[in-house]
This record gives sequence, C-alpha cells and structure tokens, in this order.
Amino acid sequence: MTKKITIDPVTRIEGHLRIDCEIDNGKVSNAWSSGQMWRGIEIILQGRDPRDAWAYTQRICGVCTTVHAVASVRAVEDALKMEVPLNAQYIRNMIIGAHNIFDHMVHFYQLSALDWVDIVSATTADVEATAALGQRLSDWKGNSVQEIRATQDRLKKFISSGQLGIFASGYWGHPAMKLSPEVNLLAVTHYFQALTCQRKVNQIVAILGSKTPHIQNLVVGGVTNPLNPDSPANLTIEKLFHIKTVIDEVGDFIRQAMLTDVAAIGAFYADWTTYGAGVTNYLAVPDMPMDTKGTVYTLPGGYIPDGDVSRFTPLVTQHEKTLYDGVKESIKHAWYNGNWDRSPFEGETVPNYTGFDPEKKYSWVKAPTYLGKPAQVGPLAHVLTMYLAGHATTQKYVDQTLKTVSAIAGTTVGIDALHSTIGRIAARVIRSAVLHETLTIQWQALIDNIGKGDLNTFNPPVFPRGEQRGIGFHEASRGMLSHWVIIENGKIRNYQAVVPSTWNAGPRNDQGALGPYEASLVGNPVADPELPLEVLRTIHSFDPCIACAIHLVDGKKTPLAKVKVL
Repeated sequence: MTKKITIDPVTRIEGHLRIDCEIDNGKVSNAWSSGQMWRGIEIILQGRDPRDAWAYTQRICGVCTTVHAVASVRAVEDALKMEVPLNAQYIRNMIIGAHNIFDHMVHFYQLSALDWVDIVSATTADVEATAALGQRLSDWKGNSVQEIRATQDRLKKFISSGQLGIFASGYWGHPAMKLSPEVNLLAVTHYFQALTCQRKVNQIVAILGSKTPHIQNLVVGGVTNPLNPDSPANLTIEKLFHIKTVIDEVGDFIRQAMLTDVAAIGAFYADWTTYGAGVTNYLAVPDMPMDTKGTVYTLPGGYIPDGDVSRFTPLVTQHEKTLYDGVKESIKHAWYNGNWDRSPFEGETVPNYTGFDPEKKYSWVKAPTYLGKPAQVGPLAHVLTMYLAGHATTQKYVDQTLKTVSAIAGTTVGIDALHSTIGRIAARVIRSAVLHETLTIQWQALIDNIGKGDLNTFNPPVFPRGEQRGIGFHEASRGMLSHWVIIENGKIRNYQAVVPSTWNAGPRNDQGALGPYEASLVGNPVADPELPLEVLRTIHSFDPCIACAIHLVDGKKTPLAKVKVL
C-alpha cells in the first residue's frame, strides 16, 4: 500500500521548503521537492550600477551573507577582465574560510545533529563514563567531568521545567535513534561548546569585513580595507595577530571535537552509509585564488559523472569554458512563464504561480543542469573532487576520519561510504578541517605580502560602452555558487544567481530527471510515516537554504513590521 506524506514546512533550515514523499513497504518510492518562496532579486537589479550589485545580492540571505557578495564582485570583475590585488585576494579568502567554518559548525551541531542525537536520553548518561569516552577519542579540553556534568545539569533543568526550549520539537525516543546515553551527552556538550567557537570564528569575518552578517568591505576591484601597520584605524598587524590567535583556538575544536563527533556518529549509524546518495554527478569549482588573475587556487575543483572516480575531470580555474557553456536552467516544473532550458545569461525570472501539481509545475526553484545532467553540489562534491585532485590536506583528513570510523565500528569503512546521507554530513566536518588549515595559509600569505611593502587592496574598475558578460563562481558553504551578469553601457541588463540550493533542491528538469533532494530520498527507510525522521535526516544533510534559491516579494507592498532605531 502506498502512503503519501507531506512535510511542510521543513524546519531547522533557512527558508520555506515542502517535501512530498510516497512510502511503499517502509521505504520512499518517489519524492518531490518544492520551494515555497519566490526570489525577485534579479528583477530588482535590472538597470542598476554593477558596482552596487554585491550589496543587493548579499541580502538574498541572512545566513549565506558573504558568499553572494563574493560571487557578485567576481562576476563584474570577470565581465571587465579585471585583476584583483594580492592583498584583496588574501583578505577575501580569509573571510570566505572563516564564514564557511562558521556555517559548517552551525549545520553540524545546531541543524543536523539533532536528527541523530537523542537529547532526552543524554540526561540518563553516566557523567564519568561520558568523560572517559571523550578522553579516549581525543585530547579536547572540553571533555572534562566538570564540563559534561554542567551540560547534563543544564538539560535536566530544561526537562524538569516542562520546557525543552531550543530542543522542544525533536523526535526524542524515535526507534531510529541509536546512540547510547553517553555518546548523546558527549555530543550535546560539544553542541553548547560549538556556540562559543562559532562566535570566535565569526570575529574574523567581522574584523576583516567591518561587520557580520553582511560584510561591508567588498568592492568591484578589491576590498576597502586600508593597510597601514601603524594606524589603529586601519587593518593593523595587531588586529592580524589577533585573527591568528582565533584561528588557532578554533582549530583545536575542529580537530578534537567535530572530527571525532562525526566519526562516532558515523560508526554508530553505519547503515546510513547505504542511504541518501541520490544524484552522484558531483560538481565543485576551485576557490581561494592566490594570484591577481585567478589562475592559481589553493583549493581545487572538478566534476565526477555518475560517481565514477575514473572519469574525474579537474576544473583548474573558475574561467573554464565547460563551466561557462555547461550550466543551464530548466523551468518545466517551476512556476515561471514558459517551458525553456537556457543558459543563465538568457534566463528570465517572470513568476507565474499555477498551484502545486506534481505532474506539471510544483516549485519556485529552477532546475539547473551541468552538461545536460543534474549535479549534486556542496561539501561532499568539494571534498571528493579535492581528494581526487590530489589535495594533500583533504586526503589527510578524509583518510584520518575513515580510519577513526573504522576503529569505532570494528570494520573497514572506505571512501565509497561518503556517497550517502551520513557521508554528506561527514564531508562538511572534513571540509571545516581543510578550511582551517587554508585559513592559516591565507593569513601567512597576507603577512608576507605586507612585509614586502605591498599595501595595495584596490584596482578601480572602468566600464566601457557596449555589452560585457561575466560570471562569478564561488565554492560556498553549501556548494558551487555562480552569479551571471550582462552589463550594457555601464548598467545591468540581466542578472541571474544559480545557487547551491537551486542545484540541490531543484525539481525535475526538462528531461524528467529528479533533483538531488528528490533522488536522495528514494530508497530511504521510514519506520513511521507519522514521524518521518529519516526523511528529515537526508534533507538536512544538504543544509538547505531556500532563501538563497528563491525569495518572496509582496507586490502590494503591505507593511509587515516597523523597526525603531534608537
């Protein structure tokens, strides 16, 4: 017997997402992913100065704040064939690295872990046994008896008050929860400690970007950070060394808490390495340029078709012709006028809502393809492509994590296990460790370049008459992001953003192929259709950001709120 369930809205994500599933014999047999908001930023940008686009697009989301700013300035710089000063590249790269680490921490602990960790069970754990477990796994200073007991006492107060607060809506006691009380308590302890680490790493973004969220230091041609080692009003050596201190502190937590937590959870939920693969065409772009022209990158990218590592194709720069020509978007199943499959340069964003119809149009999200096929983007795609590209740091942390999982599970777990729901989560944590080491590289490169006497951070743009086209790529927290701009006589004629959650949350394309969310759900177990925890596990593993994929605009301009600035 087929049972259809609808989860609307999906929570612990950014934005409004609806998931429909058909359940047959305890497994998902079909699925539909529906974005329930419309994005109008493309229309807002038409006719505006290209130098202002980054400030507008950054407001697409309050979570993915830096990423759209970076992609936007890169798009305009690409259109103008500009070079970016080395100092500006390093500063941008540090902002990118710090923001991505912050984002990955939030996803792992606050958004995803609660699908696997039973908060209520943690109150029954033996504190001393939990501390002993943590100390066997790593040397993390936060695994002390005192820290763990304080966490458990905090949880007990929540429960005794009758209000679980931030833990109120979990599936506690669900039969799919497998962790022991001690593992649950250790994970919850790190959940709270992660909040402090998130605040610390975000200081890097705030110092370099002037504020966070929504940095203020980007500009087409570089950054606005004046470099003067002696002036307290500028980016001084003192501020830079404070950043280095923060980098070191956060690194301890990533290596000694996050990596061990994801290995432990992966080992206990080894069966989830067989669920959730879905679309295995993996796409990632190189990022963190180390020269002014964007030809040398710290982090490689590439494309893996059908999960076949023997067919891996490296993407050496962000200016590859296959990237420019290979990306298209379909609106066959999206609420827009027409039924086309086009390059984003020719894309339109004309809304046409016709109601939810799973056979016709059922989402505001478009359906991107690369070389004619859907592609999964995100940390899993990036980690796999970096691993195959021979990136030593990535190989080190992938091998180390798999070794730890194997030791805990008592059986050998190979890299193929990453093609899964749990592998997608593990890849985010592995990528955090890779980004942390990269942050140190960028910091040292900036210090060395300043030491050579180079204080330049900006090259002024020049807008010629006629038409210019540019694409700004960025390997963002949730995967490959691209902004596409057509400039005509110094003004924006067309602008399109193809974001990670468009790639992953998109509906069926014009060939009827399922999007990555949809495909990843097929075959997933569902123990209780009324409590579809397993569906949420796989969807959350992508870290959805539907506000990036689509936006809502009130055409009647109805006031929603008033804010008084004191």
